[in-house]
Amino acid sequence: MATAPLTESPLRKQRDYRLLWSARTVSITGSEVSKLAIPLTAVTLLTAGPAEMGLLTAAASLPALLFGLQAGAITDRLTRHRPLMIACELVSAAAAVTVPVAWLLGVLTVPWLIIVALVIGTAGVTFRAANFPHLAAIVPENQRTSALAGFHASYSPACVAGPGLAGLLVQILTAPLAVLAESLTFLASALLLRSIRTPERAEPAPTRGMWRDITEGLRASITIPTLRALLGAGVTINFFAMAYTAVYMLYMLNTLGIPQALIGVLVALSGAGGLLGAWVTTRLSKRFGENRVLLAAVLFFPLEILAVGLLEGPLWFNLAVLATMGILTGGIVVAFATCMGAITLRDSPQELRGRINATMTFAVQGVLALGGLTGGFLAELLGLRPVILICAAGIALSTLWIWTSPLRLR
Repeated sequence: MATAPLTESPLRKQRDYRLLWSARTVSITGSEVSKLAIPLTAVTLLTAGPAEMGLLTAAASLPALLFGLQAGAITDRLTRHRPLMIACELVSAAAAVTVPVAWLLGVLTVPWLIIVALVIGTAGVTFRAANFPHLAAIVPENQRTSALAGFHASYSPACVAGPGLAGLLVQILTAPLAVLAESLTFLASALLLRSIRTPERAEPAPTRGMWRDITEGLRASITIPTLRALLGAGVTINFFAMAYTAVYMLYMLNTLGIPQALIGVLVALSGAGGLLGAWVTTRLSKRFGENRVLLAAVLFFPLEILAVGLLEGPLWFNLAVLATMGILTGGIVVAFATCMGAITLRDSPQELRGRINATMTFAVQGVLALGGLTGGFLAELLGLRPVILICAAGIALSTLWIWTSPLRLR
């Protein structure tokens, strides 16, 4: 069995947790830089067309659908997860560094960028599958919610700062050389992970073949009532949230008349809300438990979308409402994701943690593309505001999954 460290000092004082947190923060920031730098390279230097850009965009998320479940099955067979995580970061670093090298040599092409995106995406999927059970070896059980909150707290500002940093690097270095920053962050992450000292002694799950191992993880995710509720709620939230995202920009600009520059400010406020949410979630979960925090958080999910769909008035009023709701929603998203991860880790059998986490990720991430397509299609038929109101009603259905499950009874 995986053993947790004997010390239960505050997480900020635990060396190995600080290293793990730093590795994820650095790596995520680098990934956010590449989300802008790689497409800019394709458009500005390689004159990529719409079809090629579509393939490049799909390549980033395709590995989660193709290899996500297999990655979970593989990690459950391991006694040590950290070596695999380090290898994934090194592979990603090597793939990213080929972009500026190929550009300098004059051989960079759009298919090259697509292959790089596929390699980094596959390594990222495998890393996340291994990171979930690895956390149990680093952090004591009663501190895992705080640890997950810390990860989400770093993710929110990284998503906000990453594109801004990417824009600065592209302007100074050009787009291909900006991708070099991503390679360096992967390398830094690998070195930080290499410095972790906590031993891993996970009990590998017996294997009966890849397909049977995957099926076992799928079955557990559906048959364990609390996990089934989390899975259903996660899929529901992400489907309607992505449908909303598909029309959000058009609605802000064309219907509400929000200036482009202020949309970026609203996104930044959502990141600030994520930081606040991580701080609040850690304290509330210690007092009330993860279940109650989750039950409360899910009730707030439809509020921002409903408020946006009903907005009518002067610009200052719309901005005030959007800013307030953005901060609130940023905190709620972090609270829900943190408690969802903690409950999944708590209620998953140890030998199935990798596969259950991979199943959750596969379903919750896989539904994003379908939600985006649905939102865009409905907007063509019904208009922007009706689609937003539909998304608010749809996302409210997630409360049924949570409030009718055993999570309410604990």
